[in-house]
Amino acid sequence: MQLLYEDTHFVVLNKPTGVLSVPGRSEDKQDCVLTRLQTTHPSALVVHRLDMATSGLMVFGLHSDSQRALSMLFEARQVHKRYLAWVEGLLPVSDDWQTIDLPLMADWPKWPLQKADVSGKPSVTQWRCLKHHDSLSVSLLELHPLTGRSRQLRVHLQAIGHAILGDALYAPALTSEHGLMLHAGELGFVHPITQQDMHWQCPPPWAV
Repeated sequence: MQLLYEDTHFVVLNKPTGVLSVPGRSEDKQDCVLTRLQTTHPSALVVHRLDMATSGLMVFGLHSDSQRALSMLFEARQVHKRYLAWVEGLLPVSDDWQTIDLPLMADWPKWPLQKADVSGKPSVTQWRCLKHHDSLSVSLLELHPLTGRSRQLRVHLQAIGHAILGDALYAPALTSEHGLMLHAGELGFVHPITQQDMHWQCPPPWAV
């Protein structure tokens, strides 16, 4: 777990894959990014989450006022978020953004999975292909979620036939030595206290 930024209001860190963002319900799921961070920053508070299998940038408030202000930025969609993912199949390289607009809801018979369903909550993801690997038949996508549903990127890409490599939940046949190849690589927002434009980038733990 790499700390990338710290002031008196919040910290930004690079979450490794395979670690929970917050504690789970059972005793064996108490190790997580939050509890690790609280060993050095006891006042740290959760602002948002990444899936256990997803790596990348996270922000934690260091007092209740900053947590509240940061949470409001996320709710108002005033946070710049970009992800990288290797997906199944060959897609055309383009600077133009494509849109996946599929409502999502819990797949109760398969809980905790989510599924695309017209009865679900509005969910929108933009994507574009940065490059592809012909011999492996995979593509590197840049992803911009406009909403923040649970496992949105994973479900949306699986639904259009381009599941993320290493996704044990939605495409168990697409194994990867790196685990889930989904990384939150960019994060930006206006500092809720100083009003400065803040922006961070970190590379994924696998080659792009």
